[in-house]
Amino acid sequence: MPKPFPAEFRRDVVAVARKHEAPIAQIAREFGISEATLHNWLKKADIEDGTRPGVSAAEAAELRDAKKRIRLLEQENEILRRAAAFFARGAAPKMKFPLVLDLAEDGVPVAVACRVLGFSKQAFYAWKAAPLTDRDWADAHLINAALDVHRDDPAFGYRFIADELKDQGLAAGENRVQRLCSSQRIWSVFAKKRGLTRKAGPPVHDDLVKRDFTATAPNRLWLTDITEHRTDEGKLYLCAIKDVHSIRIVGCSIDSRMKASLAVAALRNAVSLRSPKGTVVHSDRGSQFRSNAFVRTLKSNGLTGSMGRVGACADNAAMESFFALLQKNVLDRQRWATRQELRLAIVTWIEKTYHRKRRHRRLGRLTPIEFETMNTGFKTA
Repeated sequence: MPKPFPAEFRRDVVAVARKHEAPIAQIAREFGISEATLHNWLKKADIEDGTRPGVSAAEAAELRDAKKRIRLLEQENEILRRAAAFFARGAAPKMKFPLVLDLAEDGVPVAVACRVLGFSKQAFYAWKAAPLTDRDWADAHLINAALDVHRDDPAFGYRFIADELKDQGLAAGENRVQRLCSSQRIWSVFAKKRGLTRKAGPPVHDDLVKRDFTATAPNRLWLTDITEHRTDEGKLYLCAIKDVHSIRIVGCSIDSRMKASLAVAALRNAVSLRSPKGTVVHSDRGSQFRSNAFVRTLKSNGLTGSMGRVGACADNAAMESFFALLQKNVLDRQRWATRQELRLAIVTWIEKTYHRKRRHRRLGRLTPIEFETMNTGFKTA
């Protein structure tokens, strides 16, 4: 079953088609899609814009949300009704956890019951796994006593607090008092403040490429980076992913802000079109590629991360060469009034010119699309 095109790509193709600078059939051919597919995209876009009758995605989503809210309200009403009956029998307010168990048996989600009753889901599961022990109760009493001592004299650290607790007849070793004070952030006002400075952490991945920008097959090695360009509305950022084997741009995303979500969107677009297995994704040490969201996306799709050194542009030179071409052929050709204008120019140049018209000596004077089709038999999108 063919992979669906990314939503961002569909929006860009529709925007190009609506400019009416070329026939629909030609635009579909230049972007590597069927004419029927493009007509379908335009129809859906007209529905979304309100120029054609039909149920838009927003309306469908709103209907789903309404049904979900109704179901949630019914569950909340049931929780409140059961809670009123539960406490009317004289049950103590602290006995809410057993009520959650009863509701769960009747199909009410634990998360909803915990939220309505006013405590966290984690607290419920902690109670379910290990009810409070005598040690927990003793620690709670010690913490309360330590807070009272510290409130009377904020200069006291854990050593002085331990001495005071002994005078009050509470048996507790100094190490135990230190642990409890640290967990509750009970520190002397004269203690040295910590955590005010930070050092840059180590790279998230090792450098698996070592400037060897070669690959014997598709989806063996991908390169990625982010570039920016000014418009009269502000900066526009492009994150692109290139397959080293055919030097084709297999995924990209464009946004007005350079956040981790930009890199994640480009990676997801590439994965949805190529279905890679064990691909090495090489980048620089930008914060977007070191983010938890990007690392999680790599792992969830079975990809392997790789990173160059700090400030070493040559460690990702093959990706920089693509951005240099983009700079010369698109970005610096004119002054761009709007982000949308520049966006469409970038997408059109990549799909129409770079992929299907520009011949590369490294590929035997073939275009990336021709090279993938003729030399590898790889099915192109």
